[in-house]
This record gives sequence, C-alpha cells and structure tokens, in this order.
Amino acid sequence: MIHQVRVSVRNLVEFILRNGDIDQKTGALQDVDAMQAGSRAHRKLQKQGGYNYKAEVFMKCQMDMDEELTIQVEGRADGVITDPSDENNVMIDEIKGTFTKLDAIEEPDILHTAQADCYAYMYAVQKELNQIRVRITYIQLETEEIKTFEFVRECDELRQWFGNLVRQYAKWARWQIQWQELRDESIGRTSFPYAYRISQKRMMNGVYRSIEEQKNIFIQAPTGTGKTLGTLFPSIKAMGVGKCGRIFYLTAKTITRTVAQEAGELLSEHGLRMKFITLTAKEKICPLEECRCQADFCPYAKGHYDRVNDAVFEMIQEEDRMNRECILEYAEKFQVCPFEFQLDASLWCDTIICDYNYVFDPVVYLKRFFADPMANMIFLVDEAHNLVDRAREMYSSGLFRGDFQKVLKVLRPSYPKTARKVHKCGQFFKDFEEYRQETGENYAVVKEIGSFVLSLMRMVSDFEDILREEMPRELRETVTELYFNARRFINTYDLMDDRYRIYTEGSGRDTMIRLFCMDPSEKLDERIGMSRSCIFFSATLLPVQYYKDLLSKKPEEDYEMYVDSPFSEENRLIFTVNDVSSRYSSRNEEQYGRIAEYIRKIIRARNGNYMVFCPSYDFMEHVFDAFAEREMQKAGNGLTVLRQKSTMNEDERQAFLDSFKERPHETTLGFCVLGGIFSEGIDLKSDRLIGVIIVGTGLPGIGSERELLKTYFDETRGEGFDYAYLYPGMNKVFQAGGRVIRSESDQGVIALLDERFNYQRYQRLFPREWIPFQKLNCNSVEKNVEKFWTERINIL
Repeated sequence: MIHQVRVSVRNLVEFILRNGDIDQKTGALQDVDAMQAGSRAHRKLQKQGGYNYKAEVFMKCQMDMDEELTIQVEGRADGVITDPSDENNVMIDEIKGTFTKLDAIEEPDILHTAQADCYAYMYAVQKELNQIRVRITYIQLETEEIKTFEFVRECDELRQWFGNLVRQYAKWARWQIQWQELRDESIGRTSFPYAYRISQKRMMNGVYRSIEEQKNIFIQAPTGTGKTLGTLFPSIKAMGVGKCGRIFYLTAKTITRTVAQEAGELLSEHGLRMKFITLTAKEKICPLEECRCQADFCPYAKGHYDRVNDAVFEMIQEEDRMNRECILEYAEKFQVCPFEFQLDASLWCDTIICDYNYVFDPVVYLKRFFADPMANMIFLVDEAHNLVDRAREMYSSGLFRGDFQKVLKVLRPSYPKTARKVHKCGQFFKDFEEYRQETGENYAVVKEIGSFVLSLMRMVSDFEDILREEMPRELRETVTELYFNARRFINTYDLMDDRYRIYTEGSGRDTMIRLFCMDPSEKLDERIGMSRSCIFFSATLLPVQYYKDLLSKKPEEDYEMYVDSPFSEENRLIFTVNDVSSRYSSRNEEQYGRIAEYIRKIIRARNGNYMVFCPSYDFMEHVFDAFAEREMQKAGNGLTVLRQKSTMNEDERQAFLDSFKERPHETTLGFCVLGGIFSEGIDLKSDRLIGVIIVGTGLPGIGSERELLKTYFDETRGEGFDYAYLYPGMNKVFQAGGRVIRSESDQGVIALLDERFNYQRYQRLFPREWIPFQKLNCNSVEKNVEKFWTERINIL
C-alpha cells in the first residue's frame, strides 16, 4: 500500500531549514511577513504585475520515497510571471511585506528564498523547463517602495536541492504513517468509558453528524451532561475513520484545559493511543525568572533551532500525553526553549488543547496549521460563551497617549530623529482629546484616522532600524512595547470594516484611541472556515441565536442543540424575590441590610457550604459589612466567612476553594463577584457547595464600549440593550447558578435576589432546568428552604 503525506511549502521549508538562535531582539523584527498575506499592499503589488502576472498560483509536486511512501509538497506561489514571446522565460515571485527600511535588507531571508525555490522547481517540472528565475520582492509597508532580489536557477540544481529537502522530511513522514495506523486501530477498539446517559448520547450523535456533514453546531448543555467527553469522543471516532486530521480543543481558562487533559488520560486507560499536547503560555512555561528570548541571556534560546527537531522527534516517539511538566522535562534535556518547542511538537500531535488565541487571534494564531486548506481540522470550543468578548478583544486594538510620552522621554537623548516621529504621533492625541471635549461626552466616535496611522507606520519603521542596534536594556524594553502595540494597531486598522467603530476617551496621558470590533463573526469565520467542523458548546448559550449571530458568519446554516439536564429537578430549589434590587438607583444601606437578611435565613436552614455572588467588589463589601455587623459578632457560631480578593494568585485561589470541604459540620460562606474567577469553571461536587445566592442580574456597567454596542445592535438588529447588556449579564447568572448541581447526587439552593428576575424579559431566558421555580419573600424564605432540606435529609 502506498501512503501519501502532504506538507505545505512553508511548513517544509521552515521545519527543515531553520537554524541557530532564538533572538527576540532581531527575530521579531525580521518577521517581514508580519502583515497578513492578503493585506492591501500585497494585493496591490500583485495587481500591478500586469496581464503577464498570475497571482496565487497553486502548485504541487509528488516525490516517491520508496514503494510505500509518497510525499506531496504543495502551496500557492505569490506570483508567476511569463513572457508571451518566450514560454521558457518564467519568473517565480515571492512577496513579503515589511516595516523595515529597505536599505537594511542586504540579502533575502534564506527561508523566503527557499520557498521561492520550491515553487520554481515545481513549476519547472510541470513546464519541462531547463532554467527558471526567482524573485524575492520586499514591499515597505509605510512607503510601498519595493526592493527585489533576482536569481537564475538551473533546474538540475533545483532538483537535487529539492530532493534533499524532501528526503530530510521523509523520516518524519514515515513515523507519521506508522503512528496514524496504530492510532486509528486503537480508536476502532476504544469504547466509551461510562454508561451512556440519554442526553449525552444525543449530544455525541449531534457532534458526529455535524462532523460528517461538515457543519458547525451550537450545543447548550447544562452542567453535568459530560460535555468534554461528549464532544471529544465522537471527534476521536471521526478521526479514526478519516473524517478528521487534527482536533483542537479550545478553552478560555486553565481549569477547562485540565478537564480536557483528564478526559484524554481516561480514554488512554481504556486503550486509546493518541498524541495529546497542552500548550502553555510563554510566561508560564519559561524556566527562567525573567522571560527574555535572547541568545546572550537565555541558554535555551542560544542554538535552539539546531537542537529542537531532535527534541521533538524523541518526545513524540516516547510520549502520548504531553503536558507542561513533560514538555519542560524534554526541553531541559535538549536545552531548548520550552515554549517554541511545544509549538513545534504540536505539529505531530492529534489533539491540541490550548487557549482560544492559538486559533483565532490574528497576531498569535498558529500560522503553521492554517497554510494547508485541506487540513481537515475540528475545533471544539469549550465554554463558547466566553469567545464573544475574547474575540472582540482579539480583533480590537488601542493606544494611549502616555505610552508615547514615556517612549519620547527615554528616546530623545539618543535618537532625536526617531523621537520626532514619536512626538508627531503623540500630538494626534491632543486632537482626539479636543474632539471628545467638543462633543461634551465621555467618549466620541472618530470617523477617520488615516493620517495618524500613516505617522504610526513611519514611527514603527524607525523602530525597526534602531532596535537592531545595541542599546540599554530599559530603553529597548520601553521601545519594544510601543513597537508591538503600534504594529498591532496598524494591523487591526488593515482589518477594519463596517463592523468596527473608532472611538476616543480619556484626557491627558490617559487619552486613548481604540479600534473596537463590534461584531467578530466575520473575522472568526476566516479561521472557522478552515476547519471541517466547529463545535461550540457551553452550559450557558442562551439565547442561542445571540451566540450564533456573533460567532458565525452564516448562522442560518449552523445546527443547534439543547441538551436536557439528566438530573432530577427535585434536587434543587430555585426561587426569585421581589423586594430586593441591585440597580444603581436603589443601592443604599436598607437594600444591603435586606440582602444580608436573606443570606442569614438561607444558610440558617442547613449547615454547609454557600457562595454569595455580588455584581461588583464595592457592592460585595457593602453586603459583607451588613451581614457581618450581626453575624460575625456571635462567638462560636460555627460560621467561616471568606471574601474574594480583586487580585488572587493560583495558590490563593486554590486555598479559597479548599475551604469548601466535603461533609461539613459547620457553615462556610464565600462572598464572590458575579462573572469572576469563582462564578464559572470551578467544580465543587457533592456537598462541597449546597447553595448559591446570586445578587443582581449581572448586567455590565454602563461604559463607552457597552453604549457603542447598544447603538450598533439597535441599528443592525433592533436589540441593542439585549445584545449589549441583557444577554451577557444573564450568562453570568446562569454560570454562577451552575456551580451547585454538578452530579446526579448533588442537591442545592439557587437564590435569585433581584426584582428583575420576576420580569418576563429576564425569565424567558431561564434554562429549561430552572423551571419551575418559586417566588418567595423575606418572610417565607427560611420556611421554604428548611422544607426543601427536610424532604432530602435522608438522602444526604
């Protein structure tokens, strides 16, 4: 049997030919492909090529390694230039955009030349040419000036060079074939590790069908339905029959990455052989106290590319589950940068567990996976409700006047010419501030900032030059920070369409200009469209149309599913009240006292673990004070009270959660913030949490961006308040409520303390498992909560 392995030109060249050090000082600046391939400058240059210039020409070439292996190299050449009068006169054009001054580019990058040579060889073979020319074209993104390097290639020499390149890749391809055969055989005999719940079985059927039909699906699945295994297992089964090449399990938080890892370990215990890797942020995996990717500072960066392929090959041969500890172990053995090492290793893994940004962020996404339009990937988007705001942030960008003033101060003595360009950019902020003041509002929408962006490009171009020089570390760090922020701003400006708003707010050093993405669906689709199927799932995707509108370009073509809760409604008491309000206009000592009284009566009904979720830290402190005024003065009352702090490291978070112990004899009460770190993602099963008291509807505070969203969605959907405030707010409520019932044996109380929970506008959003619910008041609450626990005392 002949096996075919496909690899893109870019991945082949970068994987085999890179060498030497990681050097953040120059490496990031030499990334002259920083702008997207589809940038305006890139397309403009292709159009200027004339009728003899063919852009984005797809090419492929197969090489037989032996009787069992064929490697197909493929990709799109930026341009092929032909001569009508001489069919043998052909030039391959490789275009790269850069902010670097063209004078500083004395010769083309070896990887860029190699890409062009690959296309030259493929085209020469196809057209039976003996000789072909290659051109590397650099376009300066500020001035749109170009600089070219041209070479003549003899096809016999290209054939030998290309063959050697592919043969070096062959050992990896052979390993990949052998591994995938072993993996697929194990997938075929791996069974689901538990007895199926009806709801979970239905969810898995929906996921598999979506993958089979190459559709996206939105799944609203309550807590306890087994979403991780319910989405991962059918995806793995699809991989086993060739319907998927790689699985990305995408998360917003570390805790959900851990759950996905544990699911992989569980399936491995049941016979599955699959390569799982969990990607960790650079700051968290760097073994040095200070993360500085420079060869003269970091021993792991020096010579990294000379050793990394050996490190990758050994790890993927020896390990199936590659988490942070495993990656660090091999990185230390081979003395390579663990962050870059894990990214290279991920190319050879079947399931990649990582943060959303590795797929969706336009700056840091893993480009190596998206060069292949036939990659056949599946995206599993866990806690998908988080992706809306995360995507807005990924596709937005802002700059502050103070950042320019800080750089100007340290730059002026040594680099006066560059400092003048920084000063000119900073002067625009005076205009922004004056414009906002003229409107009389806290913020103002700006129509056009083209002149500002042009000045930014000139400043960035100068930064490119001076950052190549030796300079004091503090100066370098200050300039580098503004360099990357400005470059991101310029790139975002290039992405803008009618789904964006430009606005300014603040004064003095805090004057800000921001490119704000209102609706990220179009941008997300650029990446989602490269997958075979995208599975969005969460315990809180209500209303589903809201999430489909903002996460999908064509929501009418996507599937949706509501998975019923498998747990008995008798195990929970859900109630609203009508004599409490968290509105700003109603906040006073009387309200705080009434809320505190509700808390006392609820926790008095049964000793155990409870959490109170408040709309803000300030509100939480007021309620805490009102509660503590009476309760905390009672000696020996068997009550422990905790408060979430605005900044908590991982150890402090864990200590907070560890206070909620199993089978408690006394009461532990935690005061937390709604929408914070403890209102979603934590898993306090059984009696580690028997009640949550949710104060307020979770509506975001009124601010510039929320008001911009309200106006935008009023204009486009006629639902401005709902899209900007109501839906995001109620999602926080549902997430907090989901902390109570985590398994079939869990029992608990969900108290909704705000009069607005009695309004139809809010109740129509309640998930099915919250209906029916009771309506209580301060006089009836203690009796009803006691009754609920009395009826279940024997079970507990």
